[in-house]
Amino acid sequence: GQDDSGDSGDSGREEIPEETAGPFPANGTNGVDVLAESGIVRQDIRTSFGTGTATAEGVPLRLRMRIRDLEGDELTVPAGAAVYVWHCDREGRYSMYSPGVERENYLRGVQVVDDEGWVEFTTVYPGAYPGRWPHVHFEVYPSLDEATRASGKLCTSQLAFPEDACREAYDADGYGASAGHLGETTPDEDIVFADGHDLQMARLSGDNEAGWTATLDVAV
Repeated sequence: GQDDSGDSGDSGREEIPEETAGPFPANGTNGVDVLAESGIVRQDIRTSFGTGTATAEGVPLRLRMRIRDLEGDELTVPAGAAVYVWHCDREGRYSMYSPGVERENYLRGVQVVDDEGWVEFTTVYPGAYPGRWPHVHFEVYPSLDEATRASGKLCTSQLAFPEDACREAYDADGYGASAGHLGETTPDEDIVFADGHDLQMARLSGDNEAGWTATLDVAV
């Protein structure tokens, strides 16, 4: 794969577009609320916690996001900010909502930014489901306390994956349905990314064997 030094120079100098949280946020807005549960603050989001017992299988993925506050031309680290991420499993299912995984809460987690604005999650490469390009949902909050109360949200957006990485990832076991769905749409046709996705397209490095790393700069 390509080199990923973690520094992307000037990217992130425009605010990330605001997007829908979609129908499966589990942030208390439509029924279930994972953010209030003890255990949601974690770096490895592959396994359910609490009463859930399942672990999401799939190609390993390191999800790295650098969150910065954009004021005029100045980018600063929003000290103490927290990021909530969630995405579907390799079968295209969302924990807490989809048939068969309603009692699970895997592939959901919260992290606080470090001194340089980075958060990192250990997860699996998300699948593709009908009508959507492969993506990860995220919300940025001013603090961990506000994240766990789902209040004061700074932004809601989505991270997109490049097509070549998706094609390779979906060659792996368990991604057969995702490979089929990938061919049904493009980022330019996707209901979320059709109006522009330059600021949301992650940089991917790695491969199926070693695992992938997805990196995105996010200005809020």
